[in-house]
Amino acid sequence: MKKIAALVLVACGSASPSPKPQATTPPVASSAQAAPTTTPTASAGATFDEEVAFLRAHGAKVEIIASGTGHIAIAPDYQMRVMTSEVAPHGRSLGFVHHAFIEAGKHGTQFDNYGGEDRFWLGPEGGQWGLYFPPGAKYEFGLWQTPHDLQEGAMKRVAVTNHLGTKLEVEVDRHIDVAPTPTELPAGVTWVGFTSRNVITNRGARPISDKDGLISIWILGMYAPAPDTKIIVPFGKGDGPTVNDRYFGKVPAERLVVHEDKGFITMTADGHYRSKIGVPPTRAKQALGSYSPSLGLLTVVTFSDLQPRGYVNSLWEDQKDPLTGDVVNAYNDGPTEPGKPSLGGFYELETSSPATPLAPKATLRHDQTTYHFMGERAALETIAQRMLGVSLADVVVR
Repeated sequence: MKKIAALVLVACGSASPSPKPQATTPPVASSAQAAPTTTPTASAGATFDEEVAFLRAHGAKVEIIASGTGHIAIAPDYQMRVMTSEVAPHGRSLGFVHHAFIEAGKHGTQFDNYGGEDRFWLGPEGGQWGLYFPPGAKYEFGLWQTPHDLQEGAMKRVAVTNHLGTKLEVEVDRHIDVAPTPTELPAGVTWVGFTSRNVITNRGARPISDKDGLISIWILGMYAPAPDTKIIVPFGKGDGPTVNDRYFGKVPAERLVVHEDKGFITMTADGHYRSKIGVPPTRAKQALGSYSPSLGLLTVVTFSDLQPRGYVNSLWEDQKDPLTGDVVNAYNDGPTEPGKPSLGGFYELETSSPATPLAPKATLRHDQTTYHFMGERAALETIAQRMLGVSLADVVVR
């Protein structure tokens, strides 16, 4: 595995800078090259080159790293986000880059939504341990606030206060590595992959415990949708419900299908209808993804740890047991309320670490790996069955 050792984020103001990585920069804003005949081309959507040019034109420092047959773009000043990627030079941009927010030049908003295929947050979102609502506040969208230390500038030592009023302070160490080449990759498939390695250290004077509120590492990937994109979440046999769709209201049946007999869930990911689902650790597997037939694009996300319980509950309500949360989540954007705009029109694949008590100076780690594959459906079928345990023929039935 190629490791981008220089791209290290230590969330502490006293950290010394790391040396520059050996980065490769493809030509910016060049015309798209003809894709191989085995790889369908997208008729719409910005190219990787165009998105990199846009970010740089608006003051972002962007590091371009070769991976697989393509590249990834990392923005150190945007909390070391992987902003976007491509599977081949001058190809389609696969991550969501929020032009309207970046052009506005604001920060410290309710949600500094730059976009990005891999961003670092802490969980939970809601509940008495929740970090996204002020102490004692109602769980309403107008009062929802992303902790400022998680979204403003290059990440520093993070101080947050949960809904109970507990103050927590952690240091974040974040690396981005190039993902290894998948074994037995079918001929004609282009691909890109990366891993974010995330460690938090308790820098407070007191233990982080379930008495006052535990936290988790929460990694979220934001992607540019196509009208036919379907999120794919495999699940196994176990106790508890298969899927939790209570986050923002029950998802309509035409958008959410649970294939109980085949062990996976599909959800429409078109960026037009706000919906979120989760799978508990008793049913989850260590992979989820998405598929767009029109783009010939299969995305697979894997993560490093899976325990039978102990995940924070992010529902926007007080909870009887704050440790009955989901380990994997998927989100489709849409209007936040009737008559209100969306957050940008993206979809997300998310994973979380277990919530582990941390003594002062103790650490917690969570890794997430993202792969994108483009190619003919028969080739992608092989990858989907091997990495997700799902047939694409079943995914596109509805």
